[in-house]
Amino acid sequence: MKDIAFIVCGALAREVLALNKKHNWGADVFGLPVLLHNEPDRIPPAVQERIDQIRGEYKNIVIVYGDCGTSGSLDRLLAQEGVQRVAGPHCYEMYANGSFEGLMEEQPGTFFLTDYLVGSFDHLVLEGLGIDQNPQLRDDYFSNYTRVVYLAQREDPSLQQRAKWAADCLGLPLEIRQTGYGLLEGRLLKLINDSPQLSL
Repeated sequence: MKDIAFIVCGALAREVLALNKKHNWGADVFGLPVLLHNEPDRIPPAVQERIDQIRGEYKNIVIVYGDCGTSGSLDRLLAQEGVQRVAGPHCYEMYANGSFEGLMEEQPGTFFLTDYLVGSFDHLVLEGLGIDQNPQLRDDYFSNYTRVVYLAQREDPSLQQRAKWAADCLGLPLEIRQTGYGLLEGRLLKLINDSPQLSL
């Protein structure tokens, strides 16, 4: 039986794979589709299905998801299953490294980007919301937004240029904040180090 598996939101998979390698955790990483966020009530059943698929193969399973709009139903499921998840309401809060609430208080109409969302903006936002086919929908969706804040995990000029393009698509000014892994790394380390059954 293997030691540990991470079941992760697809939007966090690249970073979790990098952290897994950095800290030599030796975990297997199983991603779930990012588009589940469009219907958060589907996240707990998808997590449950993956837990059921792999439970007999691993001593420990860790969920790398925020609550992500499930209104606590993900945590209730995990409590029943005896499975732990990394703390946090969503990836923006994790990556913002303690500044998320301040950013929202400063400008409630803030639209956040991460490395993943920058790279998938055309598919997840423009196509996902139908803006590519119906440009007038942009103002319907984003008229109350005042800025775009890119929480950047990597210092990559090409991603910065693409973030500028994404902000321009929304007709909003862009701010770039270099956050790296933010709180995600520390929270995963704490979860593993504070839990004897997860010590690697």
